[in-house]
Amino acid sequence: MTSGAITLLGLLMVKHFICDFMLQTPSQLAGKGVYGARGGIMHSAIHVAGTLVALLAVMPPVPVILTVLAAEFVVHYHIDWGKEQLVRRMGWKSGPRFWQTIGFDQLLHSLTYLAILVYVVGAR
Repeated sequence: MTSGAITLLGLLMVKHFICDFMLQTPSQLAGKGVYGARGGIMHSAIHVAGTLVALLAVMPPVPVILTVLAAEFVVHYHIDWGKEQLVRRMGWKSGPRFWQTIGFDQLLHSLTYLAILVYVVGAR
């Protein structure tokens, strides 16, 4: 793995922490379970902005950047929406099922970043 790939993966992981845990507002959290709601859209858009910063650090071709940003918006939005649908419909506000679902959500986001890495490295 090249140093650029390691840098990209590290930046995506830091970006995820910042966007999901530092910058997420209560209105974003509340809106993630309502399809098309402003909160969920804003949350995913903030993630896309962070991914842009991470990609600019390794400078893949512009078409690769645009593809990654569009795909991440769609994938991130739907992972969060699906997780919110599940925990709300099942009434999991805490407890093992809630935390397992949160963990699965985070796993899917991590796998998204791995897919981004593979795509960016393969496009070079």
